[in-house]
Amino acid sequence: MSTLDEVGTRDAWRCWLCDEPVDPDASVNSDRGPSIDGGATPKGKKAAPGSERLAHRACNTRKGAVKPVVAWSPSLFVVEPAPIVSTVERLTRKGGREVVARCPTKADGEKAAAWLVDRLSRFAPDLRVTAAVEPGGGQFLLVLRTV
Repeated sequence: MSTLDEVGTRDAWRCWLCDEPVDPDASVNSDRGPSIDGGATPKGKKAAPGSERLAHRACNTRKGAVKPVVAWSPSLFVVEPAPIVSTVERLTRKGGREVVARCPTKADGEKAAAWLVDRLSRFAPDLRVTAAVEPGGGQFLLVLRTV
């Protein structure tokens, strides 16, 4: 198992769940304090070395044994956004292309595309994707493709 300092440095002291900064000097007993999320592993199995992720203590506790929810930014104008965690799992497993949201304007789509690629670079660093904004049916579709 990695130490808190190693994981924090590797993850640039950002919570993998909420994407907000984690104070390395905060108490590990504080809700906003640092903690290590060991990830999902089968019962009785140890996590693979280096698979740990940095999280706020409260984010890690809230996640518990259920699948984490990674929210889209509230500053984006997206309609029917796909769940980020499920999308990452499908693209990691199958690759390819997936429509992840609809946007009313091309500018909204481009802003959402830039945000999503940046967010995924931290949430799933091993998944390499590009985002495109494509017209469709009087709106614009936000499409992720694996590289």
